[in-house]
Amino acid sequence: MDKLKAYTPKILVIGDLMLDHYLWGSCERISPEAPVQVVDIKKETIVLGGAGNVINNLITMGADVGVLSVIGEDKNADELFEMLNNCGVETANIVKQKGRLTSKKSRVIAVHQQIIRYDTESKNSINFKSEEELFKRFKNLVGKFDAILLSDYGKGVLTKNLTSKLIQEAKKNKRFVLVDPKGDDYSKYKGATLITPNKKEASEATKIDIKDEKSLLEAGNLLKESLELDYAVITLSEDGMAVFGDEVLKIPTVAREVFDVTGAGDTVLASFGYALCAGLDIEKSALFATSAAAVVVGKLGSATVSLDEIDMYEQSLRSAKANSKIKSKEELVSILKNFRDKNVIFTNGCFDILHVGHVKYLEVAKSFGDMLIVGLNSDDSVKRLKGKNRPINSSDDRAYVLSALESVSFVVEFNEDTPYELIKFIKPDILVKGGDYKGKKVVGSDIVKEVKLVDFIDGKSTTKIIQKARL
Repeated sequence: MDKLKAYTPKILVIGDLMLDHYLWGSCERISPEAPVQVVDIKKETIVLGGAGNVINNLITMGADVGVLSVIGEDKNADELFEMLNNCGVETANIVKQKGRLTSKKSRVIAVHQQIIRYDTESKNSINFKSEEELFKRFKNLVGKFDAILLSDYGKGVLTKNLTSKLIQEAKKNKRFVLVDPKGDDYSKYKGATLITPNKKEASEATKIDIKDEKSLLEAGNLLKESLELDYAVITLSEDGMAVFGDEVLKIPTVAREVFDVTGAGDTVLASFGYALCAGLDIEKSALFATSAAAVVVGKLGSATVSLDEIDMYEQSLRSAKANSKIKSKEELVSILKNFRDKNVIFTNGCFDILHVGHVKYLEVAKSFGDMLIVGLNSDDSVKRLKGKNRPINSSDDRAYVLSALESVSFVVEFNEDTPYELIKFIKPDILVKGGDYKGKKVVGSDIVKEVKLVDFIDGKSTTKIIQKARL
């Protein structure tokens, strides 16, 4: 990781730029007009999507990024330009083509679930004039970058003719070319350094039903040899990835709660590009990419991952001691200095006897951001709140069990009746509380940017467990 942090690669991203639009809300009723859910929209967010999400990932990791693409002459294009400029990405090499629609994918999300998605876009190939203009600009730019990433979403920018010319020109300049492919005809990617299809995409491209180890090897080797690649990488979801080079490498991943796979392929492409540029070999690059993807799928919506987050994830895999997550508030503030651009989530509770309701609540809480801090009531605090016979388990035991949960980043104890002073000290971005706080004032809401309420599972509580045990 030190080698990655010490290097700032220059990477050029070429592909289909788009906007990922999210409408966040709650759903409590069915429409009387039709059998559909009525979503009460609470918040609206827009982030870079498609090749833009690759760019976002690279920027978050610390790369110097350039972009080549073709978009429309519309309101969505103006918004996309503004977002790229705000990220510090030069937009001078994005070509506008009259008559095209700039891609925008809108998703309605309620109660942690995507209800519907609707798209506005052009899917036809860019015209010959735009192709020629992109290639002309590419020839002037290619020597200034360490690697070229082709993010193909099948929206018409990476035509067969243009893609082949880009790869040949990059090879002539001895530059890495990494491709996130689309469609069932991969011939246009011939000669690339590396491609990263998932299992379904690789099956469609090779016409081989990947259902076991034998068919996986057959498909991976066919891709590598027929396309004259240095490496073919097939991502396998929770099973990691398979890398086909001079030998076949199987890179496992550690199972974790998957909240949203949106953009996971973008993260794999970005992290492979970053790692190879920094001088890592293919195996270490694949391990890095697998870790990056594992972090991202634990977030909701198109997401990015920083080197610090990947480092933390890998340390958690190496560490056999859950208590490495138990911190004082002073230690936490020091750690948070490295996460200033990330969303920090805070929740609190007694967590006396940990049960399935707690676990699911914490998993949902973690999905709202990048790091979940759990404030834990001390033994004295629990006794004042719950009575002289509580807690059942000491704070040391409760903290250790909480720390063993993958969703929990850190645990910090507090002795007051409320976590107000702790929240004021840590200054998290998002405060999460149970659904029973609906309509009530939440302690610390005046400090954080946002409060989110998560419903508990009916019938699951520490009190009921204790009552049942005493029968």
